[in-house]
Amino acid sequence: MADTGTREGLRLAIQEAGYYPDLVADMLETSLAGEAVNSYVVHHEPHFDRDELRRHVSVLVLTPTRLIVGHTDEYPSDDTHDVPYATTSTEAVPLDRVTSVVVSRTVTAPASYRTGAPALDVVLTVGWGAMSRIDLEPATCGDPDCEADHGYTGALTSDDFTLRVSEAGDGVSRVRDLLTFARALSAATISVR
Repeated sequence: MADTGTREGLRLAIQEAGYYPDLVADMLETSLAGEAVNSYVVHHEPHFDRDELRRHVSVLVLTPTRLIVGHTDEYPSDDTHDVPYATTSTEAVPLDRVTSVVVSRTVTAPASYRTGAPALDVVLTVGWGAMSRIDLEPATCGDPDCEADHGYTGALTSDDFTLRVSEAGDGVSRVRDLLTFARALSAATISVR
């Protein structure tokens, strides 16, 4: 859920996700450090790992000065833990460090698309330079008969955080919520330049 935010709204969205709400809220309070909440999005993502259901929650919080990215994952008991356990982490990124906010959306019948029509899915990718991905491929010279080794060519992309929501999996309101958050984040990064 996203809104133009309050701490109480964030707390309710975490409760609604139903995934260790006290743990997730506590994790975020540590990183918020008393700062106001301008906007947020909470995304609960269950998935199967072999024959086990695992859960993951991502929480993005926009404050007046930072983007806070939080993750919580659960794990079954193992050699080091007698009972199931969870790990939680946050990263607080100053807004002036955010280098890109990429919003991709998929719509049906683009020829008849009207402003404000719902999207099938939305992907938000945020970069701040902490992680990059390099995609390499063999370089060519354009001669189809050439067998020479021309080395490699590639692209380096900032890939710090990506979140995808879809109408089919998450519902129309979640897609709209992610777009609302993306708009708020984009606006916040304009004002810090």
